[in-house]
Amino acid sequence: MEQKALNISPIILIEEINKLIRSLLNSKVLGLDGILNKVLKIAALVIAKNLVKVASCCFTNRTILKSLKEFIIVVLRKEGKKDYSLLGSYRLIALKNILAKVLEKYIANIILKVAEEHRLLF
Repeated sequence: MEQKALNISPIILIEEINKLIRSLLNSKVLGLDGILNKVLKIAALVIAKNLVKVASCCFTNRTILKSLKEFIIVVLRKEGKKDYSLLGSYRLIALKNILAKVLEKYIANIILKVAEEHRLLF
């Protein structure tokens, strides 16, 4: 079976980043960076170009900024459970850097697109 090279461009479009930022829910909890989704949506008009430069640099150099890899896991008790000694009685919440979430969504979209183009999901 012949293998095809995956043609994935490291060039990120501002429109794609803006679309991902607009899709973020306003009601989410703050991440490590302390940036509210609502604030990022407002600031996106000003900072999108710089976000794209940073993200493109990360992809081109195959590196991720240390601050984008850091997160905190919070453990929450599920209400109404009979036995809190069981792991299923708790829920884990990851508090991530909001910019990391945007980049993760972007990468996930690329992977999905490539998988669909090469019929890897069916």
